[in-house]
Formats: sequence, structure tokens, C-alpha cells
Amino acid sequence: MSDADAPSSNDDARAAPLLSVRGLMVDGKRGGSARVLVRELDFDLGAGETVAIVGESGSGKSITARALVGLLPAGVSASGSVSLAGDPLLNTRSPRMSAVRGVRIALLLQDPFTMLNPVQTVRAHIIESLPREERRTRAIARGHTRRRLHEVGLSYEQVADSYPFQLSGGTLQRVAVAAALARDPELLIADEPTTALDASAQAGILELLGRLQRRRGMALLLITHDLRVAFSMSDRVLVMYAGTILEQGPASAVLRAPKHPYTLGLLLAEPPVAQSVEQLSAIPGKTPSPGRILAGCVFADRCRWRAPECVATTPSLRLVGERRASACLRLDQIAREMQAELAAPHGASSPPAGGAPQPICRLEGVSKRYRTQKLLGGAGETMAVRDVSFEIGEGESVGLVGETGSGKTTLARCLLGLIRPDAGRITLAGHDLSEYRRLARNERRRVRQLVQVVFQDPYGSLNPALSIGTALEEAIRLRPDGAGTPQVEDLLSLVGLPASYAGRRPVALSGGERQRVAIARAVAVAPRLLVCDEPVASLDVSVRAQILELLREIRRRYDTSLLFITHDLSVVRQMTERLVVLYRGEVVEAGATARVLDSPTHPYTAQLLGSLLPTVRAGVAPRSSA
Repeated sequence: MSDADAPSSNDDARAAPLLSVRGLMVDGKRGGSARVLVRELDFDLGAGETVAIVGESGSGKSITARALVGLLPAGVSASGSVSLAGDPLLNTRSPRMSAVRGVRIALLLQDPFTMLNPVQTVRAHIIESLPREERRTRAIARGHTRRRLHEVGLSYEQVADSYPFQLSGGTLQRVAVAAALARDPELLIADEPTTALDASAQAGILELLGRLQRRRGMALLLITHDLRVAFSMSDRVLVMYAGTILEQGPASAVLRAPKHPYTLGLLLAEPPVAQSVEQLSAIPGKTPSPGRILAGCVFADRCRWRAPECVATTPSLRLVGERRASACLRLDQIAREMQAELAAPHGASSPPAGGAPQPICRLEGVSKRYRTQKLLGGAGETMAVRDVSFEIGEGESVGLVGETGSGKTTLARCLLGLIRPDAGRITLAGHDLSEYRRLARNERRRVRQLVQVVFQDPYGSLNPALSIGTALEEAIRLRPDGAGTPQVEDLLSLVGLPASYAGRRPVALSGGERQRVAIARAVAVAPRLLVCDEPVASLDVSVRAQILELLREIRRRYDTSLLFITHDLSVVRQMTERLVVLYRGEVVEAGATARVLDSPTHPYTAQLLGSLLPTVRAGVAPRSSA
């Protein structure tokens, strides 16, 4: 696509872009063979403009960002043209790049813990990020540090002497923003800046970034797989898949009328928060390995509108309307059908029939406090959970929601016997779990068969030294007598993986595939209760829909009860019948999920709902580019 054809939000951005990318190629080597990670990327970014790059994991978003600032890993190289206000960036010498990176271009990463030194205070982080003239003396540095923290909504007195591990995720990300913007960059590259945050913290960080950007006239390149974030923040959207851009255009236009089947698939996969649906939409298959597609459309294997020409001809990005571009060969033939599918109403599901199920699990007056060792001033105590009571019925799914620090995971750890509650009682199928240590050995073994857990991080859930087959065989051996003995192949088939995966190790699997294995391992024990602790929080939208549908199928097949812990209310709407809302360790509201979400009675629940970014399927108007 030529420079003149490149879509832009305004004439100024098209005439004199701040960031100009032409023909960007990123190549890497693996096992002695070369592979193309990013292929022929062209785009511009104007001063003060926000452009979002969206797509599934493995599409090439993050490697593109690293190429722009010269942070590619060993064995990976970039070619083409990248310039900032006319100054070339690609393959420049290290001293020249160091004058750009962190000064004219700043980076904001997904996990603030990776950006901040755990043994440095917040004050030290900000001071070392300031320009030299702003840290000539302690007094001058203190004044500028105070100003930078105030700019991101933090009190100098409350956080300056804190270390990263003493702060919440939302506060840490604000510190990271303050450090990234300390030298007033022209461009901020934000790579998944809110993925790990709850709804309230996410809304706060996005509002902060928007406000700082407008105040400074700063450009923002936003990399995310969260479509709600992309469409609420950006002027333009680039849809990336398998190292190529398949569609680009103004955010509002892409949202109203996607011009590529892949974009449509992403929009349809977003779960609605307003109602529960019978089946969540997901794009079949998975993103191909970089460089595997040598000819034809990279999305052809997963596209239901595929025709012979899609496999034989490699499509190029072409103009399909005002400031719109698409790489679909058959767009003229399928555009009307795509639009009809986007506009089709959700198929709402009905609540389960029958009365209240018999309880399988009860929590009665559970409380837990932690002793904390303060670095200055001695020890203290934090009340994590206070007098919490609720039940989970046979075959029922109960949601547990609240912000980070509300006590959700503490309750799960008490239920799993990982920590002991200070007060209250927990029973599961007639077993008292209040103190695991007092259980007889056989009873403890039985309890651990009754309840299993699926954690948030699929990368940390599996032993990297064991093959998938070995991990599943270990779980099968714990299965109770009389529950049958499935084969490894049966478990893999249950979670939609081929039998050949038994010989692979976790490192060879994608995040979604690892989560499927983690679910298979949990189900192998034939549990009556499955605790799901943020099981899809780190997954992109299409894989998330696949995993949620898998959990639904397992529940239907085995009548398994679920305790579903999440901060995503659109997910809890799809997965639960009843909802428990936690705030600072206490239950502030509980009841049928639909009733709580549609007519909340507590201000905190209403606040959580108010923090939600609108669902993209509803056609929310994104940020104006005016």
C-alpha cells in the first residue's frame, strides 16, 4: 500500500506522520531455519493520535513494537523503514537509539513488576527516569517526583517510600506510567497495559492514559487483544494476524462494519455482559506458526468463506472505502453476509429449571487475617476475609467477583486447604475442611479428589519437565475407585486436543492449549467441585470463548459444580447462576446472577458495573477522532 493510500484519522497525520512504518519485516531463526515473524507492515501514526494494534496471541503485535524501538531478542532482525518525525530508527547504532528510547519513545508493558526493580522504592524509580536537569539536587528531584506522581493520581507521601511488592497492581501501573512519561516522550507504546487489572483499575488506567495524552499532545500506539480497550481508546485500528495486517481503518468504522472475516470473528467472540447466551462464538482452529503460510491468505484455514482463490493467491492490503483497507479477496461477495451476522441478535439462554440444588459446599462465617511485616514501623495485620458465608449447590455454578484485594483468592485457598481460616467453617460433601491438618490421611486424599482447581496462569500450572501425557497419567492415578479409568487420549479428546499432544512438553503449547491441559488434569480426578480462579483472564478473546465453552461442556457432562472467580462481569454472566460480590473481604451482595447484574442493590456492585467498558458487539461508539 502506498503512502498516499495509508488510512489516517486526519489530513495532518497523513501529510506529516510522527511515526512512519514502511515495509517492516521481522525475521528470526529457529532450529537453523529462517522464518518470517512480521511481513511487509505499512502504517502511520500522527502526533496526538491513538492507533491500536489488535489480534490474537501470536499474531505479531508485541514483536512489532519491539522492532520499532530496537529491542528484538537475539537471532531476530528487522528490515524496512521506520522513522520518528523523519529521523530513521531501524538498525541505527545503539547510542543513537538510546537517545530515542525512553526519551522520545516510551514503553509501558503489561506487567508493571517487569518494569520496576523490586529492591527500589517508588521515589528511586521516578528519580532515575527524570531528565538530568530535573535531578541536579535532592530538593529539585523531590519536587519533580512529587509532580509526576500527582499527575498520575498518586500521593507522594503515601507511595514514595514504598517498594513494588507493597502496592496493588493498579497503583503499580500508575507508577510505571509516571516513570515512562517522566521525560515527556512524543510517543508512548503501551503493550497490553491493562490486561492483568480488574475492571475498576483498568478503567482508571485507561482514563489516566487518555487524559495525559490529550494534555501532552502525545501519540499512543496501543497493543492489545482486548477489543473493548482498543475501540474505547483508539482513533484507528490495525487488525493483525500471523504477522500481517488484514484490516485497518477508523475505529468507529471497523466496529460498525468489519471488512475482513477475521475482524468479524474477533467481534463475535466478545461475550456480552447484558445477557447469557446459549453458545459463545469462537474462531475455529488456532493462529498458525510464524512463517508457516507461504502463499495464499494467512487466515484461509480458519475462514468459513474460503474459496480456491484464497489458497492460491496472496492478498494485499487494498483500499475498500474512505480510509479503510482490507486484505480479503472475496470481500465484495461476502460483505453483506458478514454485516448480517454482526447484526444478528444473541441467542439468549434460559435460567436452569427446578428448585435450589442440594448444597455440596458450605462456607459459614469464614474469616482470615494476614500478619504483615512492615519495612518501617514493625508488624501489622490485614483482614483479608471477614465473616463470609455462602453455599454451592450440586451441579451449580457460583461466581465470586470483586476487585483485586477483595479476598476472592484467599477464600479459594481456604477451600483448597492451602491456608487455614482463622474463624468459621468450610464443609465439602460432608467433610470439614476448616483444618486440613486434622483430617486423617485417607480423608485428606478423598477431599483432594472432590475439589480441583484451574488457575489463571496456564504457563505456571504445568511442570515444564513433564510431558503432557505424564502429567495426565499422574492425575488419573488419583482418581477414586468406581469412577472409571480414562486414558490420556480420552482426556485430550475431551478438551479438544489431539492424542499426539501426549508426547509434548508445556513449552511447545500455546497459552490456550496449556489451559486445556490444565482443565483435563483437573477433570481426570473426577472432582465434584471445580474452582476456576480467573481461568481466562490472560487469554485472548477467541481462545477465551473456546475455554469457557469447554468448561460449560464439562459441567454438563459430569454435573460438576463450579466456583468461578473472576473480575470480568461479562464472563460471570455467561458462566454462573448465582453471584457473590466481595468488597474488602466482606460479602456486600449475593443472589441470582441476572438479578445482581441487572438490578444491583449495593453501591459497590453498581460501581463495578459502571467501570465496565461497553461491549463491542453492542456497537458502542468508540473514542471520537475529532
